[in-house]
Amino acid sequence: MAKLLLVDDDVELVELLAELLKLEGFEVDTANNGQQALDKIDAGYDLVLLDIMMPVLNGIETLKQLRQRFSVPVMMLTARGNEIDRVLGLELGADDYLPKPFNDRELVARIKAILRRTAAATPTATENKMQEESQCVEFCGLILYPGRQQAIYEGLDLELTGTEFALLQILIANPGQILSREYLSMEVLGKPLMPFDRAIDMHMSNLRKKLPKRTDEISWFKTLRGRGYLLVAEK
Repeated sequence: MAKLLLVDDDVELVELLAELLKLEGFEVDTANNGQQALDKIDAGYDLVLLDIMMPVLNGIETLKQLRQRFSVPVMMLTARGNEIDRVLGLELGADDYLPKPFNDRELVARIKAILRRTAAATPTATENKMQEESQCVEFCGLILYPGRQQAIYEGLDLELTGTEFALLQILIANPGQILSREYLSMEVLGKPLMPFDRAIDMHMSNLRKKLPKRTDEISWFKTLRGRGYLLVAEK
C-alpha cells in the first residue's frame, strides 16, 4: 500500500481528498502547512502532494527544504494559470504539478503514474550487488543504476530526482534519436502534453544544470525547436 502525505491549508479539501485516496487503496497522512509537513515527513512516504499557497511555510519553500533531505516524488497543487509557481516548483525538483480545481479521477491517475514509475525502479529485498551491476546502463562515462535510480558521472553522484532520472534513462536508451515532447510527457510523466505545458522543458533544464561537461567536450543534449530533444551520440 502506497503511503501519501497530503499537504494543504484547506482543511475541508484535505479531508475530502484523504477519504477519496483511502478508498483508492492509499494510506494517507495529512498536514495543513509546510512546517507541519517537514516536521512529520520521513523516508517512508511514497509521494507528497504539496499545495503552493499555505500559511507558515508555503509550498515552494517547503519543497526547497524537502529536496535537501529526501528524493521522495512530489506533485505540486497549483492555482490554475499561475505559471511562475509551476516553473519554480519544477526548477526545485517537483516531479509534476496539477492545477486547481482538478478532477478527482485525474488526480488519482497522476498519482498512480508517478508511483508506477518509482515502483519499477525500487529494488527488491532479494536483489544483490551483482544483479544491480548487470542492470546498469553506461553512456559516455555516465552510469545509470535503475534499481536505485542513481546516475554517476566520473565518480560523482548527480543526485537526480526520480523524474530527472526517468527522463535521462529514456534519452540514453535512444541516443541520436529525436524524442518529441509529447512522447516524453507520456513516457516519463504518464500524461498527455497539454498546451503551454512546460514540465518536460523544465526537467530537461534541470538535467542540463546537473550534468557536468562531457569528457569529449560536446553537448549532452540538443533541442530541436518544435520537434523535441535528443541525446547527442558519441563521436
